[in-house]
Amino acid sequence: MKKQTMLEKEFNDAVLPAIRHTARLQLRTPVAEDIHFLTALFSRPELVAHRPVPRADSPEESAVRLSRDIDHWKDHGFGRWAIEAGGALIGFGGVTVSKEFSGLSLSYHLQPESWGHGYATELVRETLTFAFDDLHADRVIGLVRPVNAASRRILEKSGFSFEREVMLHGAPTNMYGLVKRAARS
Repeated sequence: MKKQTMLEKEFNDAVLPAIRHTARLQLRTPVAEDIHFLTALFSRPELVAHRPVPRADSPEESAVRLSRDIDHWKDHGFGRWAIEAGGALIGFGGVTVSKEFSGLSLSYHLQPESWGHGYATELVRETLTFAFDDLHADRVIGLVRPVNAASRRILEKSGFSFEREVMLHGAPTNMYGLVKRAARS
């Protein structure tokens, strides 16, 4: 059996809701039936444009991605949500335990038709409330490719500050951070 870190144990012991709501979004745990949407989402050139190798995921890679998200929920009691607006799935996002860096890692991917409507900002704000208030996290990070100006603006608008450049999947990536006291002021 894998030994849990103190951070993982604290998160696993928390009683957390599987579904959350914002003014316009429903956030739920991902399920196997989400695979068709996820495969279509990660085949979109606009979505994968900021990757080190900007190519679409294969159906097998999408299946691994969804399985990893579902397993994170099983292992930690939280993870990336399936995001719905108006009763339709529009993306995935939330916080996960970072394997590369300390703290929780914020990430999200929304279908391009949902861009520019404030959904990402709404998701990020709810995710931060969840991370700091429910999970009692001290810090959340966001990793953004330098050319992804829209995601950088969302992080900055949500209170994140640039910390440093890191290498992620073989490409330069900007790390932004937000600590609990800054998030609540």
